[in-house]
Amino acid sequence: MARAVAAVATGQTDYAIRKDVGIPELIREAIDRCLDSRDLTLKDVDAFILGNMEMFEGINMVEHWLADAIGIGGKPLWKLNNGGTVGSSTAAAAYYLASAGFHNRILCVGFEKQSEGSPQSSITTVADPIWERSIMAGAIGNFAAMTSVYVNESGVTPEQAAKVAVKARRNACKNPHAQLKMPDITVEQVLESKMLAYPVRMLDFCPSSDGACAVLFSTEDDAKSLSPNPAWVHAAVTAHDQQYMGDSPKRLAEMRSLIEARKRGYAYAGIEDPIRDIDVAEIYEPATYAELAMYECLAFCEKGGGGRHIDSGIPEMDGALPVNPSGGVLSANAVGATALARVAEAAMQVMGEAGEHQIPNVKTALATGYGGNAWTDLLVLRAEKP
Repeated sequence: MARAVAAVATGQTDYAIRKDVGIPELIREAIDRCLDSRDLTLKDVDAFILGNMEMFEGINMVEHWLADAIGIGGKPLWKLNNGGTVGSSTAAAAYYLASAGFHNRILCVGFEKQSEGSPQSSITTVADPIWERSIMAGAIGNFAAMTSVYVNESGVTPEQAAKVAVKARRNACKNPHAQLKMPDITVEQVLESKMLAYPVRMLDFCPSSDGACAVLFSTEDDAKSLSPNPAWVHAAVTAHDQQYMGDSPKRLAEMRSLIEARKRGYAYAGIEDPIRDIDVAEIYEPATYAELAMYECLAFCEKGGGGRHIDSGIPEMDGALPVNPSGGVLSANAVGATALARVAEAAMQVMGEAGEHQIPNVKTALATGYGGNAWTDLLVLRAEKP
């Protein structure tokens, strides 16, 4: 019989351009903060899962190079490298390994030091080399093309997208780890920022960050002894799709992998009305228009209603379903850590440990990971044990 599994501790670095540390030191910041919060050491961990987009830094087999820093010392370790979802994939893997009885305490670690690599050169290769790459180079070109389709399908406006940027950067002011904290940001400021690739502007997009995140998962055997309020996993699903835009032409307008993950995740967790049944969501939104589209694909609103949803105030901190009270990806994006940070933030909300950006009385939290529309992870965490 499967065992119940919970997130019991989290640790994050500050996200920024971290010239003050190397990659090993960066990782240990997150690990130490996670374990120290529960008076644990690496000796108390049974297994490790490491997530990183090693192509970005250009370092092969980082799990061996970082063995001492991670503290694996003869213990089991899994290494994942699957794009933007890599962090949430470590969390899903930890859940299944622990639930199946392979290990009791599993430490997930995700990291990226983009300042020491060339992410854009790697991301360029995700586009079809003949038909797409010349106009979709890197993340910005891809998002511009996908956003244009979404705008045409939904009718969302630049002003509605700008409201997402304002929400994110203001929420980030309450998160000590966030990179972009802009308390006085306005819709007009977003609309006047530099055009990157139509219709995406500078303040519509996420930053390039260095950072690491760690989350400790444990089974029902000792989760309650490690955390007074464990964040129990009720769903951990992943869904994949074709990579090239020509194989999935609507992309943001119809995120097939997110829709499929939503259907299965909601069914597992018994979520029928997300606005009613979910208290807070931490979703992987690398651009403002992406968050609007994700509202629709997660059934927070009707298809084509993403713009009206942000207008309604529902995703605000004091709304019916707050989205990214941490500031989200728009305020910090260390790719290998980013999706795990969504899980960490959701767990912190359930455990009541989110500090100034804590949403009151969180019983159910949603977290997603995003990999360029081609794959999605979705986790549901609850205060109640399954």
